[in-house]
Amino acid sequence: MTKAIKLLTALPPPQRQRLMALAQEVSFPEDTRIFEAGGTADRFWVIRSGAVSLDQQVTSIQRVTVASLGSGDLLGWSWLFPPYQWDFGAEAFSPVRAYEFDAAAVLRLCEEDPELGMSLVRHVAEILAHRLELTRGRLMEQYGQRRSAL
Repeated sequence: MTKAIKLLTALPPPQRQRLMALAQEVSFPEDTRIFEAGGTADRFWVIRSGAVSLDQQVTSIQRVTVASLGSGDLLGWSWLFPPYQWDFGAEAFSPVRAYEFDAAAVLRLCEEDPELGMSLVRHVAEILAHRLELTRGRLMEQYGQRRSAL
């Protein structure tokens, strides 16, 4: 299994500084819904402290947690891909402090600095690949447990 990528530490210092110039510090109290699946993805966050759960609505009353994120983790990638809507929901599992980035401002920065843009997209892709690998592992474990119970 590959090591988790932390976006801000993965970027070279000059690129990280340019990106951080766009950051705004925000906080979310425990149990706050940060975004809902299907909503407009116009920002993203890097978690400074606390925990966030990503979830999927499976019935009108049931949500299933698909990932837990913590310090240094990227929250939100849908701002990079049309139709720019959240694929999952997110909720603060504990009090959360984060850096918030406006997607339009970051995309403008990426157009102005294609090297930063390519680096950012590459690191986000690595994060997504890592999370997909973790999810696949969890699914295989659940499938294996169900088969052995039959």
